[in-house]
Amino acid sequence: MNQSDFSANTFLLQSLQKREEQNALRKLVVNEQLIDFCSNDYLGFARNKELLEATQNELATYNNQLLTNVGSTGSRLLAGNSVYVENLEKKIATFHNAEAGLIYNSGYDANVGLFSSIGQKGNTIIYDELIHASVHDGIKLSSASAFLFRHNDVKHLEERLKIVQGIIYVAIESVYSMDGDVSFLKEISDLCKKYNANLIVDEAHATGITSNNGKGVVEALGIEKLVFARVHTFGKAMGCHGAIVLGSNLLRDYLINFSRSFIYTTALPIKSLVAINQSYQLLQKSQALINQLQENIDFFKNNILLNKNIRLIESNSPIQCIVVSGNTEVKQIASKIKNAGFDVRPILNPTVAKGSERLRICIHVFNTKDQIAGLVSVINT
Repeated sequence: MNQSDFSANTFLLQSLQKREEQNALRKLVVNEQLIDFCSNDYLGFARNKELLEATQNELATYNNQLLTNVGSTGSRLLAGNSVYVENLEKKIATFHNAEAGLIYNSGYDANVGLFSSIGQKGNTIIYDELIHASVHDGIKLSSASAFLFRHNDVKHLEERLKIVQGIIYVAIESVYSMDGDVSFLKEISDLCKKYNANLIVDEAHATGITSNNGKGVVEALGIEKLVFARVHTFGKAMGCHGAIVLGSNLLRDYLINFSRSFIYTTALPIKSLVAINQSYQLLQKSQALINQLQENIDFFKNNILLNKNIRLIESNSPIQCIVVSGNTEVKQIASKIKNAGFDVRPILNPTVAKGSERLRICIHVFNTKDQIAGLVSVINT
């Protein structure tokens, strides 16, 4: 082993040891036998037999090489583009009442590609302090100045807007991934209009679950024309993989030319695109499922016994979080819940701020009332 290898390995080892000392070391686990209160598969689409059969049937109707290849064979700018994906983008954009859309390989790729490319020198990005890590990474790769505002604090956002210069972008989530609460989207969109700022809304955890057939919070409020860009992902309630950035035709053309996570990656295979297409078709007839999901959420909330030991973050979304301060403490409670047969994961610092460690509980349409009651009983005791 040469000196450079030794130094690199020493750094890796010391970094992992430090994480272990903080009781924050991440490990991959497989909990196949536990009742799922952990995944983002809110509508059960990832396990939906109708969706699987519809995807297989659509693939079976095609005989040309494009739809029988295992892979896409290249980036969209090389061999990976097709009439199918372009039509799918138009179809999804129409569903969400947007002018155009560009599909990415994941929500992470979409946010990194969007923010890194629009954030040019002299521009400013103002973001909610609880915005997703993918937005943070996109901002870091940009040349723009960046400032946070306190979570859902509209007054603090306005203070920021008054003093910043250049082209201004404001980044928020409609439903926040770690707290499950909803942004003050209408008030923020009004502020952006007042200060000529461009609003970007990540709808990852709203896609598929809102009462307007899952079209998202922006469409539900009727403010599509006040939003510069929206990010909808397919790996949560949609049960597939990938994401789309919605906006104007001009934005789509810009991203095709300047978004590195789009330009320099192999495109999604056609089989993934077919699954996305069929998932959207299933969503359009799934309002009853969305209603059932909300009933399950309400059932969970109504049966939790709130006290000094159980602090539930206010949320009407499938994401329900109980704050348990301290990595050691939250891991111990999560372990007890796991031993009772329920898959609930602890969210540790540094993923969330120190003191706000929590049990992140995801409610699904396929969770029975008995299962929810069983989980609640373990938590309450």
